[in-house]
Amino acid sequence: MFWLVQILVPICVCVVLPVSIVWIVFRSATNKDNKNAEIIIRAIENNSAIDPDKLVEALGKKQKSPRQLLVSRLLRGCIFSLIGLASALYGIYMQCTQPETDIQNIAYLVAGFAFALGLAYLIVCYVTRKSFNEDC
Repeated sequence: MFWLVQILVPICVCVVLPVSIVWIVFRSATNKDNKNAEIIIRAIENNSAIDPDKLVEALGKKQKSPRQLLVSRLLRGCIFSLIGLASALYGIYMQCTQPETDIQNIAYLVAGFAFALGLAYLIVCYVTRKSFNEDC
């Protein structure tokens, strides 16, 4: 029985979970598009005074302003950089208390990925800010 659990858990985590997440995301996008199309069709059928082009624009996806995009990149950069820093400090702490543990190696791995991702977001935010200021 234990070997069955050892086989089924990785299959569920690596196959079933990602497939179901993708299915849910695409299904919700399809449902949203279908509802928007139904609203537009009913507005056209009723021959109302509503302009269909304005209705399509109102039901469309809201675009972030360049300023909001810049702030969200800055926020993500700060969050990932702080996660990387905290994970590195935790790895150093674990090295001082218990030498050569798996947790320490995982903490350093997480620190490397998170700090690199945070630094990339901060660089993109900085470069975008420079070009954003030139456009204004």
